[in-house]
Amino acid sequence: MNCLIFIKKNPEKNVSCLESDDSCEVSFKDACVYESKQTVNGKVPSENGVRERRTTLPVPMFSRNDFSVWGFLKKCIGMELSKITMPIVFNEPLSFLQRITEYMEHTYLIHKACTLSDSIERMQLVAAFAVSAVASQWDRTGKPFNPLLGETFELTRDEEGYHMISEQVSHHPPISAFYSESLNQDFSFHGSIYPKLKFWGKSVEAEPKGTMTLELSKHREAYTWTNPMCCVHNVILGKLWIEQYGTVEIVNHSTGDKCVLNFKPCGMFGKELHRVEGHIQDKSKKKHQVIYGKWTECVYSIEPKVYEVNKKAEKKSGEDSKKHKQEQSTVGDDADEMPDVQETVTMIPGSTLLWRVAPRPPHSTQMYNFTNFAMTLNELEPGTIGVIAPTDCRLRPDIRAMENGDIDTASQEKERLEEKQRVARRERAKDEEEWSTRWFQQGNNRYTGAADWIYKGGYFDRRYSDLPDIY
Repeated sequence: MNCLIFIKKNPEKNVSCLESDDSCEVSFKDACVYESKQTVNGKVPSENGVRERRTTLPVPMFSRNDFSVWGFLKKCIGMELSKITMPIVFNEPLSFLQRITEYMEHTYLIHKACTLSDSIERMQLVAAFAVSAVASQWDRTGKPFNPLLGETFELTRDEEGYHMISEQVSHHPPISAFYSESLNQDFSFHGSIYPKLKFWGKSVEAEPKGTMTLELSKHREAYTWTNPMCCVHNVILGKLWIEQYGTVEIVNHSTGDKCVLNFKPCGMFGKELHRVEGHIQDKSKKKHQVIYGKWTECVYSIEPKVYEVNKKAEKKSGEDSKKHKQEQSTVGDDADEMPDVQETVTMIPGSTLLWRVAPRPPHSTQMYNFTNFAMTLNELEPGTIGVIAPTDCRLRPDIRAMENGDIDTASQEKERLEEKQRVARRERAKDEEEWSTRWFQQGNNRYTGAADWIYKGGYFDRRYSDLPDIY
């Protein structure tokens, strides 16, 4: 749980999104970091023009050492955890609706893609954005609060040029819908997520069902993809660790370009832990670029021929060392041993750096392993109350109490809110009344045809008088 590797910012480097890197290796401690204050509408916000957001939580996280995880989870093997009321000790002080907005931490990649004229270069940055969307999950072993039916979350980032709204549109099954758009109408990013969680004895597996859709209005392009699987190992015994795995296919529905990304499982000897590898092809299936890196660290692109030559040389030189590892490796019987974390991605000469992870604050391990971005999500900024919808999860008393370190009150409020939700559901059933969503409606994704939730508009008109009382 404390294996987070920190990055020091290198102030002497200033790397653009598609800049080649001349070094042979990129170290975590020397990694340069993209600034959060990006150019918006051709202007860089001044230091004095951007309100400073908080960099820490009110109190550090509480200790989980006195809680018997196995005592609770042994009843849940093979079950879907979204249907089970979980003790608050498992939680982090964020709603799942807030967790979704962490997809937007690296929005500068979309802004950059909007400026490029070549569709393959745009796809490279969309692929980097898809990878960056899961980067904040590393070491985040706390469970976000399940949103209440009708709960919302608004994220407005004027300095980064976008705003976002999400709503819990279904309780059984739990479905969260979101919609974000740039303030100058350059892009929209939206989708709906149905997270399925299952406990398998030593691990918890999360399948984030749902489609992500990114539309670039200037280029009249639409991209769709689904997120990879996520697994938290050693929930009973041993050191908690996370891996992402599965194939992510990003489709440009306008050009026929496609990016196929393979989030690799760690494997028996851990060599593939965190690794992402894939390629971009056009509609005739010709490969144009190879994408490689780690979802915890950075992503590069390179020409396919150069990549293949490098891989052959690497495979030949690595056969002896692999044999040596096999002879010395042992596997624990009681826990899924976490492989040694490789702190670098070896950069193949000629590669282009697409994205590099932002540093976490030095006190992150005491703050639920939050990123700087996550640290700001539950902050009630001056003037917020009375502007945001009364259903916004920043106003949830259980999450607020947990953030402030009052675990007893948080647990009591969580139980009260869940019971209030059950009572409201029984009342609707008695009156034969269907739940009506406010900001989203059921429909089909116009590009894939899959079931989706479509934003109806109107949230930012600020007319909230008829919203349900859920808190």
